[in-house]
Amino acid sequence: MTRKLTRRSLIRTAAAASAAIVVPAVSRAAEWRPTQTVKIMVAYPPGGLTDVMGRVCAQYLQSVWGQSVIVENKAGASGTIGALEFVRSKPDGHSLFVGNPGPNAIASSIFRNSQFKPQDFLPAASLIRVANIISCNPNLPVKSIAELIAHIKANPEKISYASSGLGQTPHLTMAWFLQLVGQKMIHAPFRGASPALAAVLGGQVDVLSDNLFPTLPQVNEGKLRALAVTSSQRITLAPNIPTMKESAPELANFEITSWFGLCLPAGANPDIVNALNSAINTMLATDDFRKRMAEFGAVPTPQTPAEFAAFVAAEGVKYADIVKKEGLELDPA
Repeated sequence: MTRKLTRRSLIRTAAAASAAIVVPAVSRAAEWRPTQTVKIMVAYPPGGLTDVMGRVCAQYLQSVWGQSVIVENKAGASGTIGALEFVRSKPDGHSLFVGNPGPNAIASSIFRNSQFKPQDFLPAASLIRVANIISCNPNLPVKSIAELIAHIKANPEKISYASSGLGQTPHLTMAWFLQLVGQKMIHAPFRGASPALAAVLGGQVDVLSDNLFPTLPQVNEGKLRALAVTSSQRITLAPNIPTMKESAPELANFEITSWFGLCLPAGANPDIVNALNSAINTMLATDDFRKRMAEFGAVPTPQTPAEFAAFVAAEGVKYADIVKKEGLELDPA
């Protein structure tokens, strides 16, 4: 029997992942180690996936380094308050940041007078990626992305979609989709995922663009109809849902995920970067971590520092292009 996953159980599952991770008996005598308490900055409130990943990493790194590692939540202004405080930290390895698309790939191109740049962050260790999902109210007469495109063409500027807010990845997911297929929809931005979900469930809005959770449980219960996931591969939790890439020729290069990784302030010594990367990649390789992340559709993505930095830079270019074509310019809120 498949266990029902809710957003609350998702957070409990992820938080429990670190508790069972066994630290390998590998000598790290030659590697850099912190000499005082390490602070992991989370630029969002407690309880979300960014916060969960920060706490998973904190518990693991503390067990590896034998040094206190704490999480500090500094929420506000779409993640920019915590990000700005972090980039002003000393690059001595005692300040880390849980990076994600918002502050690390979108903020500098979408917010007026951004006080930090992507170059202020040094991507050190990739963590996980999670697909977003496009779904619709079951009363909408479409069962695929191809049918959605045809329905939009037949009803120009009459079909609506909900997102968790302007400039968030669910919004930019749909913006890019519509740019690529040359169509327009009515955007209904909400303050958060919950009211956006409620609007589509209630039939006030036709289509929902959101993170995998809490949408997938609604799909499994038949309250929403899944149209596609935005990752490059189908997800193990719902292998029958196609990807955007396979849904239409115009979307052959489409890929958007919610990704997470640890960053250091720019200027950190390579020894610090390599030590952090090594520790995190060891965590990602543990069977328990991988199994627990798979329970909510997250894919561990071990990379070298150079690979992760290249990925983050490419994400910045992708989102900057989407934002420019949309003509978006926002104030942090």
